[in-house]
Amino acid sequence: MKDIAVNRKAYHDFFIEEKYEAGISLMGSEIKSLRKGKVSLKEAYVSFLNGEAYIKGMNISLYKEATYNNHEEARDRKLLLHKREINKLFSKCKIQGYTCIPLKIYLNDAGRAKIEIALAKGKTLYDKRESDKKRSMDRAAKQALRR
Repeated sequence: MKDIAVNRKAYHDFFIEEKYEAGISLMGSEIKSLRKGKVSLKEAYVSFLNGEAYIKGMNISLYKEATYNNHEEARDRKLLLHKREINKLFSKCKIQGYTCIPLKIYLNDAGRAKIEIALAKGKTLYDKRESDKKRSMDRAAKQALRR
């Protein structure tokens, strides 16, 4: 598996509860641009409409070698999940404080584009400081063991 894009701020801004793997419905020019690594997950999130899951805010740059049939950069893209997974995510996202965010997008062994989404709960400023403090203490302990 080859990681194309990773949402690094997700682990800083959210507590990750559960992870899911989903396929993405893409056009031809989108998959070619995605294979070049021209994708951004920074402001992306998952929304639910009529029993289907869509990813919003994911930006896939235009593919320069495409014809006039090029794609829109920031359109909503359908996620391919099982119905029970969609219902489970939708019911948990209705709860206050929970959201569904993308963690990374990658190509699997068959060359298909997959996205890892997570059910997450937002961190407060205090939680962010606490996790930074813990990370720096762990880093210092590892350095002390190496010496």
